Amino acid sequence: MSAVSSIPESISTERRVPPLGGFNLTLLGIEMKRRLRNRRNVVFAMILPVAMFLIIGLQVKDTPLDPSHPISAGGQSVASYIMLSMAVYGCMITATSAGGAVAIERSMGWSRQLRLTPLSPVANIAVKIVGALVLGAIAIVAVYIAGYAIGVRMAPHIWVIGALAALLGSLVFTALGLLVGYLVPSENVMQFMGPAIAFLALFGGLFFPLDGWMKQVGVWTPTYGIGEIARAPLTGADFNWLSLANVALWLAIFTVGAALAFRRDTKRV
Repeated sequence: MSAVSSIPESISTERRVPPLGGFNLTLLGIEMKRRLRNRRNVVFAMILPVAMFLIIGLQVKDTPLDPSHPISAGGQSVASYIMLSMAVYGCMITATSAGGAVAIERSMGWSRQLRLTPLSPVANIAVKIVGALVLGAIAIVAVYIAGYAIGVRMAPHIWVIGALAALLGSLVFTALGLLVGYLVPSENVMQFMGPAIAFLALFGGLFFPLDGWMKQVGVWTPTYGIGEIARAPLTGADFNWLSLANVALWLAIFTVGAALAFRRDTKRV
């Protein structure tokens, strides 16, 4: 009798896939701790947007978009406009940091080790997406606290819609970060993402309203659509379906690109 045939039938030799592909709070907690230990990411994700908002917001906080409703009366102001833009910017930074995490894991061989476990690739990516959303929410809260502290006052629905638009729009940049993380070596990923984020924020109208040729370029960036949706309740602009189409198109492009890059990466193993 061979050794294989002597194995009791009650013992299964198949690897069991855990519920939800291995996605659980323990794994998410490990991912969050690892991200929060990276002080550079925390500084860029939370402190930089707040600092930029305070530098710009304190200079324009008394400049109303509508002169009949100054900030002291709870009306619309340029400071409110900048605050919502910096909330989007903070989510951009936290979302793309997922790409850096993937690149580091690949260089250390951790991604290869995870493929030997029952953890499914979808669950692994889902953990990174949820982690980016959590850090994005923290960045939004930090910017909102700074805005309220200097006197920004808006209707409750403007605060909520602006935050949701920034948070859900960050999924676009999570997909971008994953795409870059699977394509670029770990030592170069942040060198690439840093200028890319700055370019998208600048031409997406997050630092100042666009006009002329900059607007003609900016409307094609993924940042422009997210910013327009986040600020629409504040400016009173009608809902722009083209902005939503812009976000959906870039999300599809980056998601498909990340999926193809992931498949190529797994074939190397």
